Amino acid sequence: MPENILLSVALILSVAGMGWFALALDTHWKQVCGKQPRGQASSRVLRGLGGAALSLSLILCLKVDHPTMAALVWIMALAGAALIVAFTLSWRPHWLALLAARPPRR
Repeated sequence: MPENILLSVALILSVAGMGWFALALDTHWKQVCGKQPRGQASSRVLRGLGGAALSLSLILCLKVDHPTMAALVWIMALAGAALIVAFTLSWRPHWLALLAARPPRR
């Protein structure tokens, strides 16, 4: 598979992972999905999805480059993903409802 596709998937997974980590917090869940109830198990699932997505992102980065460069690319992807999620939460939080598999609040 071409390197640019693998890196693009790694970046998408980084954004999804950071989004799932954000949605695991009650404040951001309420901001994105409204007042829908969310249990402790749901929070664990979101954290697990976030960790899995970021781990897979690291594996894809390691597949493309040698370890020192892959670690740098991955850390930069994490920083960029955190910024994207933070800006999305402040500008259009309902966009993250796609990651929650819930309809956005109106």
